Amino acid sequence: MKLLTLLFASLAFASAMAAQTITVAAAANMKYAITDIAKAFSDESGIDVKIITGASGKLTQQIMSGAPYDAFLSADVEFPAKLVQGGYTTTPAQIYAYGTLILWSDTGADLSKGIAIVADPSVKKIAIANPKTAPYGTEAMNAMRYYKIADSAVPKIVTAESISQVGSYVTTKAVDVGFMAKSIVLSPEMKNVGKWIEIDPKSYNTIDQAMVGLKNGSPENQIAAKKFIRFISSPKALAILKASGYGLPAKK
Repeated sequence: MKLLTLLFASLAFASAMAAQTITVAAAANMKYAITDIAKAFSDESGIDVKIITGASGKLTQQIMSGAPYDAFLSADVEFPAKLVQGGYTTTPAQIYAYGTLILWSDTGADLSKGIAIVADPSVKKIAIANPKTAPYGTEAMNAMRYYKIADSAVPKIVTAESISQVGSYVTTKAVDVGFMAKSIVLSPEMKNVGKWIEIDPKSYNTIDQAMVGLKNGSPENQIAAKKFIRFISSPKALAILKASGYGLPAKK
């Protein structure tokens, strides 16, 4: 009987170890790429990954309030740096990708006019992610300022909580155009939806996307999260990021 009890206890322990799960908070632009990366990581490591996506600023606020996330992939470097400075992290901030800003429409808006179309009277509503919490929203505003069309565009802007919500506004035709991450429109779910154009990168700041490991989870999960962060720099993960339209950091 004692042997059976020990056996069951050992099996339960092994099962618990095999079922280890980490929670990764990721910027909304990573919605599709992070799913593929997490699957590849799980296949290789046996560690499951639960994914939470949202605006980088909002996720940062949640982390600082104690949300039990084990790693954070932001859409910028500022929010991870803030977490490092505040003592919330187990790793330094590391750039894992460079984002690309695009303009997307599913209403037949004439994108041959380029970004100038947002100032055209034919465009009534423009979706951007909240510039206060979403770096892609910040850079959308910078691009419009660069082309001196922000004043004409601002009255038409519909502010979304995140890039994901911008996507919902575009695909439901609630807006005429939306500023979006290239990674979203290249995803299998969205690649045949509407039309899009890249915004000239000279018109906005480089979208450096950084990641950090976090202290909020258990010590075991902190170790697993560091493995996940290292995996992001692996050939498998980099291939997924590249296929999703991201620029990649130079090899060290």
